[in-house]
Amino acid sequence: MNKQIERLAMTDNLRITLAPDVLAGKPVISGTRLSVEFIIGLMADGWSEADILANYPGITHDDILACLAYARDTLSIEKVHPSAA
Repeated sequence: MNKQIERLAMTDNLRITLAPDVLAGKPVISGTRLSVEFIIGLMADGWSEADILANYPGITHDDILACLAYARDTLSIEKVHPSAA
């Protein structure tokens, strides 16, 4: 993982953690095994916040916001280099 992304996740978003022994180091909601990728995927598949909270009672509204913020922050530092095709 990019060190800048890891630093962002660890300092700016205390609800999201990265640990090598949890889901192979993927960013997860602190205290759970629910990855940011999983929560964003549910939302991309059309799940509402209410659906997620009803099905995963161990997380909160703020956890979902933290997942969205983590995804935003990760994408904001991503560099795209279009090919000269």
